[in-house]
Amino acid sequence: MTGLFDTHTHLYTEEFDDDRELVLARAAEAGVTHLFMPNIDDTSVEAMLALCHRHERCYPMIGLHPTSVDADWKSRLESVKLWLDSPEKFYGIGEVGLDLYWDRTFAGEQLRVFDAQIQWALERNMPLVVHCRDAYPELFGVLEPYRKTALRGIFHSFTGTAEDAARLMEYGGFMLGINGVVTFKKSSLPETLLHVPVGRIVLETDSPYLAPVPYRGKRNESAHIVKVAEKVAEIYSLSVEAVARITAENALKVFDIEA
Repeated sequence: MTGLFDTHTHLYTEEFDDDRELVLARAAEAGVTHLFMPNIDDTSVEAMLALCHRHERCYPMIGLHPTSVDADWKSRLESVKLWLDSPEKFYGIGEVGLDLYWDRTFAGEQLRVFDAQIQWALERNMPLVVHCRDAYPELFGVLEPYRKTALRGIFHSFTGTAEDAARLMEYGGFMLGINGVVTFKKSSLPETLLHVPVGRIVLETDSPYLAPVPYRGKRNESAHIVKVAEKVAEIYSLSVEAVARITAENALKVFDIEA
């Protein structure tokens, strides 16, 4: 079987400090061959890079997460930019975007930070990994000027409606990131995906968050992406092997790397 690609995992965070190497070993045993690691903010870069330097199948990204946008956002964004300008190799700009679920205090600043990082992605021909929670109207507002550009990437943790999916897919260089939410009993995502070609999705875990059934409520890890692949295979009436191959090819297009 083609190896599974976890296009969004935070294995460098403190939740894995006690057993990180075992988690990576379980991922390999489960057939996960590529682990893409979006950054969170200026405080998480060194831990992420330390892990990726030890394991060649880990691919780091760089970005400032919207929930880290605060009163000190200018200096935090500049710190991230210094990393981007450094000799370190990054494979995408992420995790970036908008999150108005927890707090709207810095909503305006989030828009500015997101737009700046979109421009980084375009300037450097790098994919963009986009987080959006309770902010689709604002997201579309920021993205509209870039509709006809070469911008590409992943709309991470997609859980929207068929209408949301249709609007997002107007950005032809983007994939929808599908994770453990698709396995949840009350999720409408399986029905929504019937309107999305399998050629427009990638698989992810968002570990340590959003563990799929039967692990829901526990710490997520990359090995659990198998359960996501199984559910996606069921939705599209495909084999798990076909889902692994297609979604891996989709990820390779986004990140522009060799298999």
